[in-house]
Amino acid sequence: MPAAPDGPLGIGELAERAGVTVKTVRFYSDGGLLPETARTTGGHRRYGPEALDRLRLIRSLRSLGLGVPEIRRVLDAGDDADRALEDAVAGQLRALGGQLAALRWREAALRLVRECPPEQRAGRLRLIGTVGAPPSTAPLARFWRAWLPPRMPSRAVTAFLDAAVPQPPADPAPAQVLAFARLNALTAGPCPGHTRPQPAAHRTADSRAAAVLYAALAEAYELAGVPLRRGRAPAAGEALDCFVGAYSTAYGTRDTPGFRRALARELAADPRLDQYWDLVAEVVTPPGARPEPTPGTAHDWLLTALTAQTAA
Repeated sequence: MPAAPDGPLGIGELAERAGVTVKTVRFYSDGGLLPETARTTGGHRRYGPEALDRLRLIRSLRSLGLGVPEIRRVLDAGDDADRALEDAVAGQLRALGGQLAALRWREAALRLVRECPPEQRAGRLRLIGTVGAPPSTAPLARFWRAWLPPRMPSRAVTAFLDAAVPQPPADPAPAQVLAFARLNALTAGPCPGHTRPQPAAHRTADSRAAAVLYAALAEAYELAGVPLRRGRAPAAGEALDCFVGAYSTAYGTRDTPGFRRALARELAADPRLDQYWDLVAEVVTPPGARPEPTPGTAHDWLLTALTAQTAA
């Protein structure tokens, strides 16, 4: 490496030592990133010895994809330069992660179109054209916000949405892209076949009782997920007791055999959202893997267990 300069540098010499063009040095100078120390009587720029290290740093940061505003913050941070650099790199990594996710989603969507029969391509193009890359979960969240009881506490709503709205896979297969697009289309329109899709629990419990209900149901679904993953048949146990207890607490009544029989009848008559949960399972489960339990499949497992218990 050439020795560090011990005197002022002209723009050409600085560019040559840093391995950049004169135009690049002029651009950074005009942008205030590379201050000049003086000008000759002929108007030529002169730079101090420290300009070479500064220019090399600018070049390195640019090679990492940092923009001029981020580089300026690093250079102007003084004693906090290390912290400013960490923040800039973290921001660039987040941006790059989003770009990679978009590219992976587009790749899977292109494979989906290429691999489907010709007669299905027009329909699938229209379907996947309604979602972004990577897609937003906002339409799904809006669907559930309209479905939940009004004035439900925001913390309870957030917890419910975390469980009910699947996140797009980071590296999707074509089938997962198709399932998410269908899910988006399903929630964009009215719930098929039902003018009032909310279950009876919404009409029985007030907003705070509904919040208690959904929090307890989330626990019951998590408990049911264990036997579901093991492929076990629906059966009585801790998960079912938690499931029934969620409703009895929300309704303000005791868990009795009579209540269980009435609850089984009520839940069996409730509107179904099976298509939604089937699509969720396709979105969150890689092809060839055992389907991951969803709140919908856990609910069905528990309702089947409750129906069998009350029938017996």
